[in-house]
Amino acid sequence: MAKGPIWSESDIQELMTGGKGLWDRFVRDHAALIYAAVQRKLVPAGRSQDREDVAQDVFIRLIKNDFKLLRSFDASRAKLSTWLTIVASSTAIDHLRRNARPMTDIDALPEGLLSEPGKEYTWINIPEGLLSERQALVLELLYQKDMEVAEAAEFMSVDPQTVRSMHHKALTKLRAHFEAEQQAI
Repeated sequence: MAKGPIWSESDIQELMTGGKGLWDRFVRDHAALIYAAVQRKLVPAGRSQDREDVAQDVFIRLIKNDFKLLRSFDASRAKLSTWLTIVASSTAIDHLRRNARPMTDIDALPEGLLSEPGKEYTWINIPEGLLSERQALVLELLYQKDMEVAEAAEFMSVDPQTVRSMHHKALTKLRAHFEAEQQAI
């Protein structure tokens, strides 16, 4: 069994069959990491008051349905700390989405409102088939999941340069599509 905050895959297996003491140690060893990842998402969104609740939600997600999420951890794909950071970030993003104001149709907004500084923006709808599945995934990981290029590359099991390349190609396609759409108006 690991003596410090380093947990092996076998330690994780033992955790899922172990008792409360082992779980308490897991929480103690990873609480700061999870709290920091949650905080990085919530504070800029003005939701710092939700930090503790969302951090607790991360631990609940890990054990729910007989440790289903924790069982999905694969040490050959990522370090436990990286994986927990992604789970915590995703939980915080899910929390922000659940508690966000409803999105407004951009066509329904007055044009002057769109150029005012400090206003919130809505996600654009990307026409189906415009981007490849991998390009769409890269955009989702980088912009919606707020991952760094290295994290996205690790998640996709590709080189970071591949992520940068797919990102560039996706943005090029989007620019061309929306420029052509704008010229048609």
